[in-house]
Amino acid sequence: MEETKNLIALITKGIQDKKGHGIVIADLSAIDGTICRCFVICQGNSPQQVEAIAESVSDYVRETTGEKPVNCAGLGNNQWVAIDYVDVIVHIFLPETRAFYDIEHLWEDARLTRLADVD
Repeated sequence: MEETKNLIALITKGIQDKKGHGIVIADLSAIDGTICRCFVICQGNSPQQVEAIAESVSDYVRETTGEKPVNCAGLGNNQWVAIDYVDVIVHIFLPETRAFYDIEHLWEDARLTRLADVD
């Protein structure tokens, strides 16, 4: 679990470095049948910012841990980019796409932690 916490801290730093906002950490670890332990969900204001956040997250994690994601989907259209680190999946949305899918509420039993936006 300590590795997961460190990974979440690096992901969060990568998001905040590019002014990503609305960060929510959904802890799924107590729910049976989930695909990972946590979701880290955030948004950027433009496709360019979504892409920059995704690159920043990948860079922070790779430079600190050497770990690369097992998958990264959505780059190119940059409305919803998902970065899969097995235990943690990062979701970076445009605001309207995030509102449409509302993934933080798919698992009503998940414990949600909202982080304050960094100016």
